[in-house]
Amino acid sequence: MDSINKNQPENNTENLSGNKAIEKIKTLAKGTSCFFCTKIKDGSFETRPMGPEKIDDEGNLWFLSASDSHKNKHIAEDAFVQLLFQGSAHSDFLSINGRAEISRDKNMIEELWDGIMKTWFTEGKDDPRITVIKVVPESGYYWDTKHGQAVALVKMLVGAATGKTLDDSVEGKVSV
Repeated sequence: MDSINKNQPENNTENLSGNKAIEKIKTLAKGTSCFFCTKIKDGSFETRPMGPEKIDDEGNLWFLSASDSHKNKHIAEDAFVQLLFQGSAHSDFLSINGRAEISRDKNMIEELWDGIMKTWFTEGKDDPRITVIKVVPESGYYWDTKHGQAVALVKMLVGAATGKTLDDSVEGKVSV
């Protein structure tokens, strides 16, 4: 099967593993929201927006969630989840497949707590509905720019003017 990438004069594939993969996950996922997808294996693929509260040094993504949410129920039935991130209109895309673990770890709730959480947990940090979800990445894929958005835009404009594929994209697998 041919791909648009065959027109690309530069190498635009870089698979990442270990620390490089973790750094890419941190770079693309930090400070952004994602679609948190459950019920993937049964084909119904339910999704909702969420934002990771923390990405640790092992690449695990941490969320706070209500114990009575559909998400928690789905994870209890099947721990396989997918997280889909989009940082901007043309780059900073990340898809993570992993296993979710639910806990009521008070220390982690304390660490992840932000005052805005009181919107969902009206009793504050001690709300009995608060749970911690830890997503342990198993595999993933990213799409990004090599040299930043400004260079990517210039290359796209030159490519459009000359009729050549000159984008600054880079993509690849992430393996933690």
